[in-house]
Amino acid sequence: MSIYKKIAIAVISVFIFVILLNIGLNYWIKKQLPIIIDEKNKTAYYIHYEKVEVSLLSRNIYATTLLVHPRSQPKDSKNGLYSKIESITIKHFNIWDLVFRNVIQAESIVVDKPRVILYKKGEKLLNNSSSIKTEIIEPFRKIIAVSNIYLNDGTVNVVSLNGNKPIFSIKKIILKLEGILITDATLKEKIPLHYEKYTLICDSLFYKPNPFYHINIDKISTENNFLKINHFTAIPQYSRKEFVRQLQTEKDIYTIQLDSAEINKMGWGFKNDRFFFKANSIVMNHVDANVYRNKIPKDDLSKKYLYNHLLRNIKFPLQVDTLQVLKSKLVYEEEIDFTKGPGVLNFDRFNLQATNLQSGFGLKKTDDVKIKIHCLFMKNSPLNVNWNFNILDTKDSFHIEGIISNFNVAAMTQFSKPYMNSTFTGTFNKYRFNFYGNDAISKGNAVLDYEDLKVKLYKKKNPEKEAKLKSAIVNLLVKNDSKDKAKNTDVEIERIKEKSFYNFLWRSIAASLKKILI
Repeated sequence: MSIYKKIAIAVISVFIFVILLNIGLNYWIKKQLPIIIDEKNKTAYYIHYEKVEVSLLSRNIYATTLLVHPRSQPKDSKNGLYSKIESITIKHFNIWDLVFRNVIQAESIVVDKPRVILYKKGEKLLNNSSSIKTEIIEPFRKIIAVSNIYLNDGTVNVVSLNGNKPIFSIKKIILKLEGILITDATLKEKIPLHYEKYTLICDSLFYKPNPFYHINIDKISTENNFLKINHFTAIPQYSRKEFVRQLQTEKDIYTIQLDSAEINKMGWGFKNDRFFFKANSIVMNHVDANVYRNKIPKDDLSKKYLYNHLLRNIKFPLQVDTLQVLKSKLVYEEEIDFTKGPGVLNFDRFNLQATNLQSGFGLKKTDDVKIKIHCLFMKNSPLNVNWNFNILDTKDSFHIEGIISNFNVAAMTQFSKPYMNSTFTGTFNKYRFNFYGNDAISKGNAVLDYEDLKVKLYKKKNPEKEAKLKSAIVNLLVKNDSKDKAKNTDVEIERIKEKSFYNFLWRSIAASLKKILI
């Protein structure tokens, strides 16, 4: 037999052997996969699939129509996690790990169109965050280990069994998680895996953080150290009357919408089991915020801490170098009851910049928080405010100064008429305040240049009719003109510690106006 025939026979033999080996391994792997997925599966979930295809040449596993459900579940209701997945592709798996270790070790896994729904007791999104690690990540690690996860067009819903109400929903999830490392050491950490980079894009987020509010976001996109959200809304669950009826004590009701927000150069995670968050900047565009307070519920007599204290006592490292709120609107409404309607304060074209926002955790020295506000007050007058404080100052000292120009006081009608049963006319050409304060007291001065100030008081039982005698007496007491010369006064007031910082500021302003005008 010639050497060429021997070589040809050897090549053909090797080729046939490879084919037979491929067929044998293919057959064996297909038989072994159900054992790994079922018998070797130590998770609390059953995993079923319609069909599976294995290619040893490309070292890929392709499975279709996967169903995941709890091993133990009530007969008449659902409880736990349920999922239907259109297909899963496991790429470049290690044959020998599968054959000898019963573990699917692979380069990546691609999950297409997973539909996940979690039924749970109570209305908290997570009762115990460590359960994700112990019940899902750690057990599944014994079945499959991959370096990269790619998830396409996913949907997640969390439903409370209390009334079968949705708590959380998110749609059209696209996730890329690359450079994954899960070890015995990482499993002991708060985030039980390490990764090199990630990308997450999703639409239509709904979240109910508590019984009073729900949150909607049209789109979220985040990648490594950047996050952007579009069309955020935080909306009360109830009408104002129903909301107030459920309150035990006075509480603000918030309605917040914004077009977009961006967090730049973001870093977060856990260090020594302590959560941390930092960002170079947070920018919020076109915020529309409404704050409503009704005086029907009884006063909340708990102490209201100033912002120094609130930031100082955050229990983790927090740092935001710059916070910006741009081209926004703030409306404050306060109502005595539901008969007259609320008094309204408007702050339009609202722009805010705050620098050096951080918690006091672990700090011994830090620069002041500096806040600058520019807006249009009551739709007609520019208002500028500068506000500084240091979070490590245990006296909670602050300095705030501001100036309002060309203010037509008739614009206060929408607040003063329903809330104070009075209206004003006249012009504040310029009002400037400059206050230094702390948790106990506020001191400072104010300057007012004004003209043609007049007051109208209205009858309590008939608010549409003027109380002419009372109006005449008040106008005799009020100095209606500064006579082309700004009037200056010093003020000093004690803080009511059951009231907010903004009440403290308003009382300081009101005290200065009272001293100047009367």
